[in-house]
Amino acid sequence: MISKFKLSQVSVFAILLPSLIVGCSTPPTRGSGNRPSFTLNASTSPYNSPIANFTAVSWQALQGWGEDDLTQAWSAWLKSCDALRKRSSEINWRSVCAQAAGISSRDKQAVRQYFENNFQAYEIRNSAGSDIGLITGYYEPVMNGSLSRTSIYNVALYAYPKAWRRTKPSPAPTRAELMSSGMLQGSEIAWVQDPVAAAFMQIQGSGKIRLEDGRILRLGFAGTNDQPFKSFAQWLLDHKDITRSEATMQGISQWAKRNPDRVNTMLNANPRFVFFKELPSNVDADLGPDGALGVPLTAERSIAVDLQALPLGAPVFLSTTRALSGQTIQKLVMAQDTGKAIIGGVRADYYWGSGDAAGEIAGRMKQNGKMWLLLPR
Repeated sequence: MISKFKLSQVSVFAILLPSLIVGCSTPPTRGSGNRPSFTLNASTSPYNSPIANFTAVSWQALQGWGEDDLTQAWSAWLKSCDALRKRSSEINWRSVCAQAAGISSRDKQAVRQYFENNFQAYEIRNSAGSDIGLITGYYEPVMNGSLSRTSIYNVALYAYPKAWRRTKPSPAPTRAELMSSGMLQGSEIAWVQDPVAAAFMQIQGSGKIRLEDGRILRLGFAGTNDQPFKSFAQWLLDHKDITRSEATMQGISQWAKRNPDRVNTMLNANPRFVFFKELPSNVDADLGPDGALGVPLTAERSIAVDLQALPLGAPVFLSTTRALSGQTIQKLVMAQDTGKAIIGGVRADYYWGSGDAAGEIAGRMKQNGKMWLLLPR
């Protein structure tokens, strides 16, 4: 969430309904945030969090645990281990990560035994006592574009202004002031076609540009103008231009197509502006963007969480449903990202992957769900 919102190194934060409507102070990226101390406790909650409670449960209590193919989460867990080995923590990640090295990613039984023998599952409840919370979705946008302005590609994505690296204006200009002043001239990284899609990419905080020669340009979060985020979805609602059911990525895009002369006014309702940086060309184009943990996100196996509730990098079992269809999602996922719109103990932003198909489902996801934290025994 590429994100919601989320200020990670991608970020992510996400195109999710709560972020669009309520917004947050850091829309596009998934920030590091303040991390609580997780300390041993003699109560039923073995780890303390200011906003979540944990109770040890059996594996049978995890809805769908026995049906999930845990090998599909294995590569995501190994990515978590890559980062967790380098971090000091009161949680003994190094030991369980060392044991993971000898497990075959194709051996379903061995992977299951690894988790069940080395981890304890804990039911997560919000501070109010509920085990049900909000699950939203985010994704990495992919757009066609060009390295130079053309008649088709005439909406710029900008690098962080070089002059601001020395002295940043205070207060920094708003989006409207930046776009009308010409002060960003020369900072263009790439050009795309759709200003609303570009704004959503800013919300996500990262994305891919498919160039005309077939190359993929990967962009990551580089900074903001430090203005507060204000939801342009809420602006549309306040002006009675859309209904709440239309306050989705898809609904806003459709409104923009019907009202091209008002699009810039809508976008200027959010004073915050996000800058990008080009990621190295040797980064695998098939990998997801880096989350707050500093490792690439894995489609449908990575989530963003509130770091006041859960430790970054931890395995989490998630039980929720798909938007519209109600199809069950019961999967082991990794808490590899965060975001300022992700608030609460039972709260996650589910990373769907890259491209339009992922964006279609992510933009509609606003589901109830349950979560279980897995910690080393």
